[in-house]
Amino acid sequence: MSCSYADGLSKYENKGICGLPEVHDQEEDLTIKVIQLVQWIRESKHVVVHTGAGISTSAGIPDFRGPNGVWTLEEQGEKPQINISFDSAIPTKTHMAIAEFVKLGLIHFVVSQNVDGLHLRSGLNPEKFCELHGNMFLEKCKQCQRLFIRGKASVTVGQKCTNQACLWRKPNGRLCRGKLHDTILDWEDELPEKDYELADAHSRAADLSLCLGTTLQIVPSGGLPLLTKKNGGRLVICNLQPTNCDQSADVIIHDYIDNLIEKIAAHLGVSIPMYCPEKDPTLKAKSSLVEYSPLRHLPPRHLLKHKSVLLSNVLPRPDKPPKRKFEKGHQEGKDETKYQRTKCKVTDKKMIETTQGYSGSKTNFNVKGLTSVSSVTKKEPTQSIYNSTKESNLNLNKSSDEETIPPVMVDQNTSENTNAVKREATLE
Repeated sequence: MSCSYADGLSKYENKGICGLPEVHDQEEDLTIKVIQLVQWIRESKHVVVHTGAGISTSAGIPDFRGPNGVWTLEEQGEKPQINISFDSAIPTKTHMAIAEFVKLGLIHFVVSQNVDGLHLRSGLNPEKFCELHGNMFLEKCKQCQRLFIRGKASVTVGQKCTNQACLWRKPNGRLCRGKLHDTILDWEDELPEKDYELADAHSRAADLSLCLGTTLQIVPSGGLPLLTKKNGGRLVICNLQPTNCDQSADVIIHDYIDNLIEKIAAHLGVSIPMYCPEKDPTLKAKSSLVEYSPLRHLPPRHLLKHKSVLLSNVLPRPDKPPKRKFEKGHQEGKDETKYQRTKCKVTDKKMIETTQGYSGSKTNFNVKGLTSVSSVTKKEPTQSIYNSTKESNLNLNKSSDEETIPPVMVDQNTSENTNAVKREATLE
């Protein structure tokens, strides 16, 4: 359950802005926005979906910063009344719809901040998504680095040893002898490097990023959708609360995620399948651990080239990305030491300002001349894909007029050369 997960994390004061008021779009505005979003989905060559805790609330798993979120109530000395265990929760309509959209080629990659494992359990193609903060149903061997699916949710948090022996056998037939650890990140733990590289590359290559159920307050994952905008793509955000990226979004939709997904599926003519336990890999792992080794690829090369993005910035690099550093911040009337770990103060301030006098929906596009959904045809999915290990060996030359984008992992405010990507909460 999310409460036990939150309790298992180390003490961390700056958990972001919690309890912001929720906004609901009028039905007429919502319909217009859905039609525009569906049109963009049909037209786009590479659609990436970023998911947060808000897509799992209908499964009975509380979010963190909503009005009844875990950390919102924690500030009041309370805990959520509805809190189902991770083992008992089943994928929602949103999880099942995303899996179906990926199967049909309407969505090309999914980047998730969730640890509940519902994307995995929904039957979503494991080659088409990455999880930046871990998975309650995955364990990793620290010796051979292999992942294994477990039948029950982990009881530990923070990449701790589960005392389970690795089942992988070497070519000579001997067991690995390594110990398995949970994959759940604690505050300031390193993000899984391969997953972050995939998330970074697909976010840059996307011509449409869709954010579902996240306030985008955790970095670096919360900044990934902005890479789409930086490279000329569109950004659509669906969340009941304001987010850190609202001012960069092309369309902001305020509605329950399941309701939005049902409307999108109806316009696309897609039937949302029911959860099928037979396709749930965690149930197959009830008796014994199952190795988890999806072959995931970087996005098609031409999608990166046409946006003048240097492949050297998104391909695996020999050195791990440097750490993100905290910057000391000041807040009037507050103790400086309490806010020593402040990050992205300007962004959060803007987010708060958007809530003042916020009484209506926001539409960031011109409705005039809106193309009918029925008249738009879906372009074929992207062409050939390439393997990151092969591409990393290429000798890539850049032309003089090519735009140079610094790697997103580099903190330009520090000169230290460190070797980890940190997960941090942002706060005013």
